[in-house]
Amino acid sequence: MKLRLVIAYDGTAFQGFQSQSHGLTVQDALEGALARIVGEKVIIHGSGRTDAGVHALGQVIHFELTREQVHQVALRDSERWRLALNAWLPPTLRVMRVTRAGKGFHARFSASGKIYRYEIWHDTVLPPHLHKRAWHLYGKLDLESIRHLCRLIEGAHDFRGFCANSGSLPESTIRTLYRVGLQKRGPALSITLEGDGFLYRMVRMLVGAMVQVAQEKKNIEEFRARLAAGKPWPTPAMAPADGLYLVKALYGKRGNTPLVIPSLD
Repeated sequence: MKLRLVIAYDGTAFQGFQSQSHGLTVQDALEGALARIVGEKVIIHGSGRTDAGVHALGQVIHFELTREQVHQVALRDSERWRLALNAWLPPTLRVMRVTRAGKGFHARFSASGKIYRYEIWHDTVLPPHLHKRAWHLYGKLDLESIRHLCRLIEGAHDFRGFCANSGSLPESTIRTLYRVGLQKRGPALSITLEGDGFLYRMVRMLVGAMVQVAQEKKNIEEFRARLAAGKPWPTPAMAPADGLYLVKALYGKRGNTPLVIPSLD
């Protein structure tokens, strides 16, 4: 039996998604909860990795159980699985939905894209409930420059200049951003990006570079040159991890639905 889960988590509580020796990751917490239910370790597979401090609203994972494990656990429906897992998970990590998955489904390799959102609070004072939830900026910030750059990065580009070195690079660093949007609600700014894939720290580097232009610390031509180069480039000021949210992992063919930018409110 293969189960597909949609999970959400507060990234400040974890050292990223992928399992590490210290055991303080999202994967470690989920596998620990599963082990308590099943009685032995079960490996989970995620739609992607997130860094320490990055949040998720719609991360997708899957795991598979043998017939013997299914018989032993005797949890026959999705709601029972959701309740059982959440009973063993910390309140900073929740299973939002559980469904049966087909044999060919893989949380990572079946994904057709992802939606990320970056939250900025542009005001002299950051409300305490947004601490570690948004990037606090104040002073000059040209929003028209950010809107222009959002339009500029839409489409297929070689984003090597906006990719941090993780020790190994994918075969191709070309990615397609279908839609990039900026929404303003008072001092709250949201930059949402929908694409077929994202490189290591790509969103944080793009947002960081956009903000530098909007603050007049860099000019738009420097941003254009980095985007057009398609090669390693000196790392720009990278946006902090705690303003970044994995909104949703996408599966199936991309539709023509409008870009929805969920609110923190």
